[in-house]
Amino acid sequence: MNKRAIQSMRFVILVGNEYEDLEVWYPKLRLLEAGASVVLAGPKKETLYHGKHGYPCTSDVAFTELTSSDFHGIVLPGGWMPDLVRRDASVLALVREFAAAGKLVAAICHGGWIAISAGVYENIQVTGSPGIKDDLVNAGALWQDAAVVEDKHFISSRRPSDLPLFMEAIVRWCEKNPSP
Repeated sequence: MNKRAIQSMRFVILVGNEYEDLEVWYPKLRLLEAGASVVLAGPKKETLYHGKHGYPCTSDVAFTELTSSDFHGIVLPGGWMPDLVRRDASVLALVREFAAAGKLVAAICHGGWIAISAGVYENIQVTGSPGIKDDLVNAGALWQDAAVVEDKHFISSRRPSDLPLFMEAIVRWCEKNPSP
């Protein structure tokens, strides 16, 4: 991991009740380990949320406080949380901003639901939970059944067991797109 390339980078990870525990914590800890700054954003600021398996996290900021210009990338974890979060207009606008600016949009498992609702996957090669394959295809994404798929500034993975490859791809992206 090239710590220098990622040290000045900032990332936001979306959280809410019923997030997939590993898909929040593994990316957060790997990014922190690499020297990046990580913000957890939820529906409300400084609120305790519980993962599908009971692991808690507290949001640093509310979705409505975020602007893409403050970050280099966004991580969309899975669980059941994305089904509720994708109904929040401020989240969808934020994801669209990241995509339009060529910033990292990384989704794992059901996190792709958020990108689908934001309308940013048209003609983008992606993967995700097999349970949302039809949703991805119907949104215009180019589905692949692979542990990790990279297309431009979009990185996606299927499930928690893919996290090592997912994070390797994110770190590679950071090394190729260093912070100014």
